[in-house]
Amino acid sequence: ALETLKMFEKKDSRVKSAAATNLSFLYYLGNELEQATNYADLAVSSDRYNPAALTNKGNTVFANGDCEKAAEFYKEALRNDSFCTEAIYNLGLAYKKLNRIDEALDCFLKLHALLPNSAQVLYQLASIYQIMEDPNQAIEWLLQLISVVPTDPHVLSRLGNLYDTEGDKSQAFHYYCESYRYFPSNIEVIEWLGAYYID
Repeated sequence: ALETLKMFEKKDSRVKSAAATNLSFLYYLGNELEQATNYADLAVSSDRYNPAALTNKGNTVFANGDCEKAAEFYKEALRNDSFCTEAIYNLGLAYKKLNRIDEALDCFLKLHALLPNSAQVLYQLASIYQIMEDPNQAIEWLLQLISVVPTDPHVLSRLGNLYDTEGDKSQAFHYYCESYRYFPSNIEVIEWLGAYYID
């Protein structure tokens, strides 16, 4: 894939930008941040209005720890394409990392309207409500999430934990048992179930 995309580097700016965008993403996936950054810069300089190029540039900046600057790239990508789902999602993550929880929530709610069955979006919404110390909303989003991915042991144990925190032992037991059924090696789940049986 890298070799094929490199053949397009010498074409006109739009083709060059698309190739550089894809190269940047491939290097990013391979955790080669320096190369990913170089190609992200090339993609942006070839076409400043390419939302995917701006999102990739934001990703490389985010990976280097500058969430504030990454958020600026994601916002610029959204000015060029307000429905760029990758930019919205990553902007939400950047805001979450910066502890700007209300803005992160806005991003993920907007994304949920665009992608109502996205497991990642549902998970992030539940996570944000947990940060906001609203366990009932967190539970609601996790219940939606398990309707999309019913066999995810991590989500099931998280539901068990939330119900346990809320004092609903029978629901907690149900979800911890389901989690154990799909992944019987989670020590925290085993410990909780052991304590439950002792009680």
